[in-house]
Amino acid sequence: TIARVLRTAGIPPAPERRTSWQRFLRSHWGEIAAADFFTTEVWTWQGLVTFYAVFVIELASRRVQILGSTPHPAETFMCQIVRNLTLGEADGCRVLICDRDAKWSRAVRARLQDAGIRVVQTPYRAPNANAYAERFVRSIKEECLNRLIPCGERHHRRAVAEFVAHYHRERNHQG
Repeated sequence: TIARVLRTAGIPPAPERRTSWQRFLRSHWGEIAAADFFTTEVWTWQGLVTFYAVFVIELASRRVQILGSTPHPAETFMCQIVRNLTLGEADGCRVLICDRDAKWSRAVRARLQDAGIRVVQTPYRAPNANAYAERFVRSIKEECLNRLIPCGERHHRRAVAEFVAHYHRERNHQG
């Protein structure tokens, strides 16, 4: 149908383009970032509490920015995350890849759209669609958080900040 409409309008077909998905992503990497959550058990005066941390990783530079952490990731927390993302270092981000977690609600996605960030949600049960974010989660868990039990929120935030500094400056990246 499209070929018939183009012929009728006198528009020639587009030339053959051999573009792989990898080449397409690399040419747009400067504008693509991925976001995800990771959880940590933190020892508090109430016992073990699960903290949810949100981060963004830029695909081009593999720079990670921790946007925030909380034991209760409600709508107000997610609104603050959107503010941190739009005002933070990830200002070159025009496309944000995130999973279909309920925390990325329609209202949160609308706020990101209003800020000029297009949200692309990965398919269900497809962790490879957000591979860079998933790899960072695995790295921070295996190399840092699974080796200690943070005593309080302050200890948790400091451990995460120290690991991110190590990730940026000292850790070998195989990519």
